[in-house]
Amino acid sequence: MSTDQALRHFSANRDAYLDDLKELVRIPSVSFPGFDPKHVRQSADATAALLKKRGFDKVQLLELPGVHPYVYGEVLKAPGKPTILLYAHHDVQPAGDESAWKTKPFEPQLAADGRLYARGAADDKAGIVVHTAAVDAWLKGAGALPLNVKVVIEGEEEIGSEHLGEFLKKNAKLCQADAIVLTDTANFETGLPSITTALRGLCTVDVEVKALKQSLHSGMWGGPVPDPVMALCRILSTLVNADGSIAVPGVLDKVKPLTDAEQQSIRALPTDDAYFRKQAGMLEGVHLLGGGRHPWETNWRQPSLTVNAIQASTRKDARNIICESAWCRVGIRLVPDMDARDVQGRLADAIRKAAPWGVQVDVKADQAVSWWYTDPSGEAFQAAFRALEKGYGKKPVAIGCGGTIGFVEPFVKELGGVPALLIGVEDPYTNAHSENESLHVGDWDKAVLSAIHLYDELAKVLKAR
Repeated sequence: MSTDQALRHFSANRDAYLDDLKELVRIPSVSFPGFDPKHVRQSADATAALLKKRGFDKVQLLELPGVHPYVYGEVLKAPGKPTILLYAHHDVQPAGDESAWKTKPFEPQLAADGRLYARGAADDKAGIVVHTAAVDAWLKGAGALPLNVKVVIEGEEEIGSEHLGEFLKKNAKLCQADAIVLTDTANFETGLPSITTALRGLCTVDVEVKALKQSLHSGMWGGPVPDPVMALCRILSTLVNADGSIAVPGVLDKVKPLTDAEQQSIRALPTDDAYFRKQAGMLEGVHLLGGGRHPWETNWRQPSLTVNAIQASTRKDARNIICESAWCRVGIRLVPDMDARDVQGRLADAIRKAAPWGVQVDVKADQAVSWWYTDPSGEAFQAAFRALEKGYGKKPVAIGCGGTIGFVEPFVKELGGVPALLIGVEDPYTNAHSENESLHVGDWDKAVLSAIHLYDELAKVLKAR
């Protein structure tokens, strides 16, 4: 069978494909402001070169003014067969505290635990190579793909896909497909294949509190002069209740409750509170929040508020002063049926109203990305479940995700509501966005095998438009 030929080709060339991944993660393609954008362009160029090397046609950088480049390629050699659009992203998060890494963040190291350590090793350069390896295995092992394939590799996912709408308007026809396969999510557990059917959205605001023209000696002036840092702390404390739930007026009004079937699905997962605590790395004695809900219900289908960063002075320069200002970024994760801009506005209003002592508060709206939810009962999803079971040798599960992928909802809408299959290679121990990010290489192998099966399964059930 052709599928068997593709599988054998991957197995015989697996180390070469893993080398493809190592080459990509050596490029520090951090898309955040303040980091050199030439590295993201270098990453786009390297991704384009990899697509060409692995058999894609019409490979090109898709660019918008002032935007990190997207990369596109296609293999459209199966007339009358359906077309799938593959997605991943080549930009990465900053390394963070490099002293906290076990290895150099942009020097991939395969450790004795079977994990490849490096920034981007899992999120999401592994996703890129899942796509390129599976396509190459079909082309070189079986001689042809069983369907048509397009691929888009984004360059600004880690900074919220801010220009995605503009990108879609410009390239909508080029990206038309009968289904989308996104490899940028996680398995519920190592070795347990998972399809993500719900993503939380995200809105963030930047907050600056000012009270002084410059910092002052805390002994000479402390007492009558308000402390902007303490003012910020008082503001932040009003945003949540004692149980950790969001206290911003009106934010919880439109949270969609789970159905009985959804609650049963979560309860059936192979986990409990202790297991959740272990996966999250929670310290002994720290409380689980959520008002008694299952922790995964709280994570997947309840909003949460987080202070992502806070700054006044620094630990290194902790002088005895009243700081002239304090800054923070606050984010709220969104669930069905919350409106991102509405929540963002309510959050900003609540912050301004909570300002004590007449301090000046400047609130700037940052990103606002919607949630996404889908019903996994359709034929494309059933094909994906079959493919994952063949690749992993274990029955897959449908899960939610507490994170945000801004690409999904706009693209699904642009393509007319086609199925979106979110199948990732991360796991609870990946540490995506944190220090010591890693990829379980055994799961990456199984992800490629599953992708090879997936192309065959989708070719049987999708209808070309």
